[in-house]
Amino acid sequence: MKSAPEPLSGPSTALREAAAFYIDLHAHPELSGAEARTAGRFAERLRLAGYRVSTEVGGHGVVGVLRNGVGPTVLLRAELDALPVKEETRLPYASGEVAAGPTGREVPVMHACGHDLHLACLAGAAQVLAADREEWGGTLAIVGQPAEETLEGARAMLAAGLYDLTGRPDVVLAQHSAPFPAGMLAFGAGPVMAGSVSLEITILGRGGHAATPHLTIDPVVIAAAVVLRLQTVVSREVDPAEQVVLTVGSLRAGETGNVIPADAVIGLTIRAFASATLGRVVAAVTRIVRAECSASGVDREPEIRTVSSSPVNLPDAKATAVVRAAHEAAFGASRIASWPRAMATEDFPLFGDEGSDVHGHSCIPTVYWLLGVASPRQWSMAATIPVPANHSPAFAPHVALALPTGISAMTLAALAHLRR
Repeated sequence: MKSAPEPLSGPSTALREAAAFYIDLHAHPELSGAEARTAGRFAERLRLAGYRVSTEVGGHGVVGVLRNGVGPTVLLRAELDALPVKEETRLPYASGEVAAGPTGREVPVMHACGHDLHLACLAGAAQVLAADREEWGGTLAIVGQPAEETLEGARAMLAAGLYDLTGRPDVVLAQHSAPFPAGMLAFGAGPVMAGSVSLEITILGRGGHAATPHLTIDPVVIAAAVVLRLQTVVSREVDPAEQVVLTVGSLRAGETGNVIPADAVIGLTIRAFASATLGRVVAAVTRIVRAECSASGVDREPEIRTVSSSPVNLPDAKATAVVRAAHEAAFGASRIASWPRAMATEDFPLFGDEGSDVHGHSCIPTVYWLLGVASPRQWSMAATIPVPANHSPAFAPHVALALPTGISAMTLAALAHLRR
């Protein structure tokens, strides 16, 4: 058996092609559920590398399978979708794309969360692994997941029979970009990301003329009271030792100032590190909304709809230790950092615990690490000018350092579980 491969550097074919793929992806982002072009380009790359490819899995999901004798099944996953954000990076390949958003209104589109980088890294790793089959045995499953930003894609792919295509994985691997020095990786201990529940609340009042408010039940006033009262849920109903976030991100009501609308719609998200805590906070939100409506004389129950949810991202400790050791051996311990748990959320855990439950199996181990994307200049100025974080219109990974690191990280993680 050969020694572990060195991290990618220089003008290797896989790196050059992955860089070109990244630039193409970044310049042509697509919103969640509309990733047809992105999926097509990714599927084409997998076919050229020798994978058996399935498309339109749970939406625009792409699955590539490469069988190489007896051994474990390792699934590597990256995301296809972008965000409704107007890019302000001034890059020569910056996105100028616009598309119809969820409400039908045209919105700008940008890869502001690094999914283009993740997908380019995965494509590069898939190419490297396919070209070096003497080094490993087993089955590689490469997954391009749609609709991660809306937390719908993983569940849809599993429901569409993902594991019927790949076989039940022995481990599922993923990485995510983050605003720390490019060329570094980071691992969490315990939960890496929170679980979440997003709600849409519709308050059903009685509309009318702005000059005769006494003849109406104003949903705007009720919604305002709800938003203010919700601020007390975390501060007064949650143990201070727990980490919980409740954020009202949208409030829509009416079209003009001289008409009291018939309804108001509130959009909010809840984040926590325990499913029981999420349940308690959802119950508190429901109680407050109904009480405010009742106090205002509303004669119809508010509509409270769960828009999306995701479990806590808790990677498997044993499988993570295997990958971290492989990364430290190749990159050196100085390039591997520890990562605190974050209130961000992901549907990736569904491929593990939740995904296995769908098929009646026991837990599938997952491994999830962070990929640094900040340029040396950005990091040197971070004390005075914060590094643009994910979802920022100025988010711009340092591709020359982050891309080869990400390709190598995925390759090494797969080999750590597939080596003969």
